[in-house]
Amino acid sequence: MHTGVWKTPVRGARMVRRLNIDGDGQGDLAGHGGEMRAVLVYQSDSYRHWREQLGRDDLTFGIFGENFTVDGMPDDDVCIGDRYRIGEAEFEVTQPRVTCYRVGMRLGEPAMASLLVAHHRPGFYLRVLSEGRVEAGDEITLLGRGPEELTVAGADALLYLPDRDPALLRRALGIPALSPGWRKSFRELAAARQPEQETAWPGFRTLRVARIVAETSAVSSIYLDSTDATPLPPALPGQYLSLRLATGNTAPTVRSCSLSSAPGAGTYRISVKREPHGQVSGYLHTGLRPGDLVDVASPRETFVLEDGTGPVLLVSAGIGATPVLAMPHQLATARDQRPVWWIHTARDRARHVFANEAHALVSRLAHGHECIYYTAPGAPAGRPGDRGIRHGRMTAGSPAELGIPRDADAYLCGPAAFTHALETHLREYGLAPEHIHTEAFSALAAVNPGVTPTAAVRPHRPAGPPGTGPLVTFARSGITTPWSPARASLLELAEACDIPTRWSCRTGVCHTCVTPLVSGDVTYAPSPLEPPEAGSVLTCCSRPKSEVVLDL
Repeated sequence: MHTGVWKTPVRGARMVRRLNIDGDGQGDLAGHGGEMRAVLVYQSDSYRHWREQLGRDDLTFGIFGENFTVDGMPDDDVCIGDRYRIGEAEFEVTQPRVTCYRVGMRLGEPAMASLLVAHHRPGFYLRVLSEGRVEAGDEITLLGRGPEELTVAGADALLYLPDRDPALLRRALGIPALSPGWRKSFRELAAARQPEQETAWPGFRTLRVARIVAETSAVSSIYLDSTDATPLPPALPGQYLSLRLATGNTAPTVRSCSLSSAPGAGTYRISVKREPHGQVSGYLHTGLRPGDLVDVASPRETFVLEDGTGPVLLVSAGIGATPVLAMPHQLATARDQRPVWWIHTARDRARHVFANEAHALVSRLAHGHECIYYTAPGAPAGRPGDRGIRHGRMTAGSPAELGIPRDADAYLCGPAAFTHALETHLREYGLAPEHIHTEAFSALAAVNPGVTPTAAVRPHRPAGPPGTGPLVTFARSGITTPWSPARASLLELAEACDIPTRWSCRTGVCHTCVTPLVSGDVTYAPSPLEPPEAGSVLTCCSRPKSEVVLDL
């Protein structure tokens, strides 16, 4: 753990600079520090509150990780955008404290991150407008109130607590001083759309394999329909299915596969690449037959074409075309007038999956553009008359060369190195980060703030004697293992399996760990301040009540 939360009072003046205070620093610059979070403030009144609430007399100034311990400036009075003079320096309030497990670690109170929010006493960050020296005893002078008069406690509740006011979210976005991270979170909350409940069914449902079609020598499409001849509910373009398969293991294997079919086709199509040592992909290619029955969870949403009127950029590589292909299907069916760029990278024409289908779809679009990259040396151009075939790969100069608008919404899917490089190119070109959407083939990248990196380890079952509880399946990682009551949470079990995890508060506040729950039921301890959406689970504070399948 690399952290700057251990702080003690100092005597005399210290120079406060744009990024921190001389002699101090932040350990995790992704979650703390930087220009918008240079100085953390906590109040002496909150110390009195916690000494009483926790029954402790050892809460000395600095133990909450703050830079300034202040008299006054309560969280329910100070507003985002307020400006203050303290000593020689001037400051602006930018956001509440980030809910972080480290303050709980410092106090020896694991639930502290949750308590700070529940008691409306988070503390807040300051941006340094004018550098200068500050020392204990300096007077604090209010220079101006922030617009909208959104208090620190109000902003904190708006992000972390339920029953938020949409109008207040929109007002918060009008505060120039609000930090970019919180602005992004508020924008996502304001724009969040409700899941389409009519497309979902609980748990797994049995579907029938209607037919299997070889797309290339390594990719096959599997068509699934209902067992009672009724049309399957429409899926959103970009959604995926989770399949539970009996491949010969002691426990069924669960895998997630992107839908490549038109959203309203009435049947589902998944397209799978056979990997050289892939047990599941090998089974789907050689063990599955038309007429076989498969347990399937309902379509889920992680990477979905959004409504809009601006340009659309669809970029894929290899089998990454699978979830992206449903998007031109949707656009062509709706006769959408948006400009659309379809860009795909493959080794050569023989390994170019959906080549004819994608070309036909782009041709149906009112403003469609197609560009194909072949990476194999000397790869032929493919179909006679093609003018969109290029050799090599996309580079930093490709977006400008292809005339891609900087206000486009981009959807990227492919190997991790491909999507990471392309996302970097698009950001440098000028696309806003919130307009770039990516889909991962397998486990999502870990988010473990402050933890020093270690060598990656392939996911595995946990060491030691097997548990005696219900089975827990991590679908993206291909691990099924019995639950052990010795684990505090599903997150701890995932960590014991070396599965990449995403978390921050570890107490059910921040929702960083939110994970789609494919099937099963869980119980919470501690209870989250805001329950996750239906079909999702917070792994940091949950345990299985029954056999569960997580999209992790």
